[in-house]
Amino acid sequence: LPESALTVIVNTGDDFRHWGLHVSPDLDTVMYTLSGLGHEARGWGLAEESFGALEMVKRYGGDDWFALGDRDLGTHLMRTEALGRSEALSAITARLFRGLGVTTRVLPMADAPCRTMIDTEADGTLPFQEWFVRRRTAPVVKRVWFDGTRTPAPGVVEAIEAADLCIGGPSKPYVSVVPILA
Repeated sequence: LPESALTVIVNTGDDFRHWGLHVSPDLDTVMYTLSGLGHEARGWGLAEESFGALEMVKRYGGDDWFALGDRDLGTHLMRTEALGRSEALSAITARLFRGLGVTTRVLPMADAPCRTMIDTEADGTLPFQEWFVRRRTAPVVKRVWFDGTRTPAPGVVEAIEAADLCIGGPSKPYVSVVPILA
């Protein structure tokens, strides 16, 4: 398939702030995978990554439940800085992908936050990453809902309408595909 024939629309419901940085786990996984830099065995992050910053955070007693690698931090720093200048996530995403040589069109589902929230039986409402990574999906789920905008990023609706075929990528359908469709 020629790269120009493919548009990838990526869930941003998993996005969150960690260490003051805007982290977009699904966008980053797609970016690292398409650039050939992704860690295939782990399924997330960069291959040949180091975790020196994470080790220092641990030594200082900080939150170490979400493993950000040293080179991965560069991605989050650039995204956070650009968002702080009020740049749209879709524009930032295009620039980051180009920076890694990815020419496939990749769109975040929305420019504004639309966080996936998990209502649990015993622990109340948890943001998705708190439930999935920090709590390792242990709290029993009562409801999944989305907090934030339902406005698609520029080009998302047009890409779907123009598509000859839509494929839902392998993931957790209710928390990765449903946020896009919502």
